[in-house]
Amino acid sequence: MTVIEAPAVRRGGVRALWAGNPGAVVQRGLIAARSSSALVVLSGFFEPVFYLLSMGLGLGKLIGTVQTTTGLEVSYAAFIAPALLAVSAMNGAIYDSTWNVFFKLNYGKLYEGMLSTSLGPLDVALGEILYALLRGLLYATGFLIIMQFAGLNLAWTALLAIPAVLLIAFGFASIGMAVTSYMKAFQQMDLLNFVLLPMFLFSATFFPITVYPDWVQAIVRALPLWHGVELIRGLTTGALSWDMLWHVLYYVVMIAVGLVFTTKRLRALFLD
Repeated sequence: MTVIEAPAVRRGGVRALWAGNPGAVVQRGLIAARSSSALVVLSGFFEPVFYLLSMGLGLGKLIGTVQTTTGLEVSYAAFIAPALLAVSAMNGAIYDSTWNVFFKLNYGKLYEGMLSTSLGPLDVALGEILYALLRGLLYATGFLIIMQFAGLNLAWTALLAIPAVLLIAFGFASIGMAVTSYMKAFQQMDLLNFVLLPMFLFSATFFPITVYPDWVQAIVRALPLWHGVELIRGLTTGALSWDMLWHVLYYVVMIAVGLVFTTKRLRALFLD
């Protein structure tokens, strides 16, 4: 007699959310990336490089030195380079956690297939975010090497910018995927640029935050990119302070909030 086994039923509790295998999602992303054009990946890396060449090394000759938040006088190129490094990490993480996730969620229907296996929504969310971190790490590492050759890393603590970049990319990828899970049309995705572009321009990226009125400074300090810029700038210039722990805590909260919302959203869409 042939015995037909009943399909495995996803149990409640933690096992319904987590199978402990986000690596399978990362592996799938890496295999799919083989067919992608290398120019698409490299385009996000060259954008901050062009900004550094045109503004840091070009305009910087006219500006001279700039004072950081900690009161340190540095060249204009050394001032904007760490900010562009944070932007590079943000762009790499945001691209994969928004547009790629949007296509997989609404058109590719990949997550339905993933969640029909033993994988839980937390596996999918964490796997996609870890894959997004790889792009952020790739962009940031290449840019940090360029900074080293240009003499813009002013202290040995610039080495700590790599784990800091991963933290920044993790925070943006978590929030990016959480927001994207609520998007239903391509037109809604344009709202991301509406938020990211002003944040890129005004998060003390190209000039000190002190040039703003006090009420504008309060808004800028609430933006996630400003915390990333200040964290990286402190590490590359060697101006360390206890305030940097607040920047780290900000991103830890971003990561936690993003993972919780993404996990709950995927479960509501495909499992409930």
